[in-house]
Amino acid sequence: MNKKPNIIFILSDDQGAWAMNCAGNSDVITPNLDRLAASGLRFENFFCASPVCSPARASIMTGTIPSTHGVHDWIRGGNVHRDTPEIKDHPAYDSEHEPIQYLKELTTYTDLLAQNGYTCALSGKWHLGDSLTPQHGFSKWFTIGRGGCEYYKADIVRDGKIYIEDRYITDVITEDALKNIDELSEEKKPFYLSVHYTAPHSPWDEKNHPKEILDLYRDCKFMATPDLPIHPWQIESAPYGTGEVRKDLLRGYYAAVTAMDQNIGLILDKLEEKNLLDQTLIIFTSDNGMNMGHHGIWGKGNGTFPLNMFDTSVKVPFIISYPKTVPANQICDKIASHYDILPTIVDFLDLQGEVQQKLPGKSFADILKGQDSDDSGSIVVFDEYGPVRMIRNKKWKYIHRYPYGPNELYHIEEDPNEENNLIDSAEHQDIVIAMKKELTNWFYQYTDPKVDGARENVTGMGQLRRAGVYAKGQKVYHDR
Repeated sequence: MNKKPNIIFILSDDQGAWAMNCAGNSDVITPNLDRLAASGLRFENFFCASPVCSPARASIMTGTIPSTHGVHDWIRGGNVHRDTPEIKDHPAYDSEHEPIQYLKELTTYTDLLAQNGYTCALSGKWHLGDSLTPQHGFSKWFTIGRGGCEYYKADIVRDGKIYIEDRYITDVITEDALKNIDELSEEKKPFYLSVHYTAPHSPWDEKNHPKEILDLYRDCKFMATPDLPIHPWQIESAPYGTGEVRKDLLRGYYAAVTAMDQNIGLILDKLEEKNLLDQTLIIFTSDNGMNMGHHGIWGKGNGTFPLNMFDTSVKVPFIISYPKTVPANQICDKIASHYDILPTIVDFLDLQGEVQQKLPGKSFADILKGQDSDDSGSIVVFDEYGPVRMIRNKKWKYIHRYPYGPNELYHIEEDPNEENNLIDSAEHQDIVIAMKKELTNWFYQYTDPKVDGARENVTGMGQLRRAGVYAKGQKVYHDR
């Protein structure tokens, strides 16, 4: 039996699908992401399952939706024990109480990989609870204490202990990833490596990024993103601004992307040096999209209140490279979602094992085998963020906010920037009714009533404990 391919899954944090040079953004410097795209397949219509980090990451890992896995907002409590000596006086840990393994009852694709002979390693952000404890098939575990962190002075977890790292966290994550590649490539078993960057998540101020990379954007005119008045729903707690403040924020954001890109280049170089490129399936995506002035919004789905579902929040970059089967330098316009990743990996690698949860996703393994068929990929994708739900195809998008709205309808084919809400248009009511029915039926099919997001008080300010019946009367979400 031939050895299965190694897998490297590179996950960025808050990177919009628009934030790559190969995606048409002439401002941002991403030669290594462009290099990866040239060696494989780049999707133009790939979506997260929820436009905020922890729910999206849970959906990637489990292949299901927040209303099944129960992670509905970014995890603010349950990462570590509040009395952990290294962080008990750290103000960023003020919401911690005790560790919670949020995905404990569910099957992840790394569980399946481990069951099928893979050695699994994590280098970087986890943010799905109990950060000090390796979970779900991972035998190598290097992560961040909370999830988010400063780029310098990050709270790092190594060997079950937290320490403060003075160096630039993007470089430190890559250093661990390269060490893992060196060690794992010596084994006879195939390996899986998650490289989960915190970039390009905020902060974007000058002190958080190397001067030599910030200087690459010192004279940038920042024409690739819209310069709009601030949206009336913009939250006050996010960094935002116009004029010179806008330029400063974009400079920091782009610097974070470029620093990450340089580090991705080191990973590609390492694989080339060890003659592993042809034996390694490389996936690159982001947990969710990002608005950097798009629609006048700064932030993702919780950059506004009410929470938003603009394409810039829910559409993510997705590149996949495997020279043995994946066609090079190709662009795929089929619609797909993060919840399609687990069934695709299972299908592509012919993994054996039982999955506990019901899976809504559809494999696009045929595309990765160069056998693009009419059955590959999806026609419709769905998104949710607490009581806000979305259904989208290539022509239309409908957004429903429980219980009172406001709801939205966009003719994506004619209005790709989602500027004209047609929800009250008399001539489009048949479309509203049909899409609402399809959305309702789909979520009825895949929602676990115990953790139904439409019944949760999700405001975008963070999740403290397990949702639904698992909360046992405890406060679950931070109030706005």
